[in-house]
Amino acid sequence: MGKMTKGQLLNAMAEATGVSKKEVGNFFEKLTELAYKEVKGSGQFVIPGVGKLVKLHRKERMGRNPATGQSIKIPAKTVVKFRVAKAAKEAVL
Repeated sequence: MGKMTKGQLLNAMAEATGVSKKEVGNFFEKLTELAYKEVKGSGQFVIPGVGKLVKLHRKERMGRNPATGQSIKIPAKTVVKFRVAKAAKEAVL
């Protein structure tokens, strides 16, 4: 079995909850909007039992151009990471 597509996810959730596919799609849209807003504002968004999105600041560092071998400076930047919850790790592994 391959990875689940967005349509398959919406169908599965609609069947499991008895809610229409359109309403499930709307729920996921609003959840995504809320997650982005929370990460941007407070720095993290938790989905209980699954994990959390976390905004992190990476320091400036030195890197190497693989084509030339020349050292280059990689500027500092902000990134978003997903940290998997312990319960999710235990359930899957």
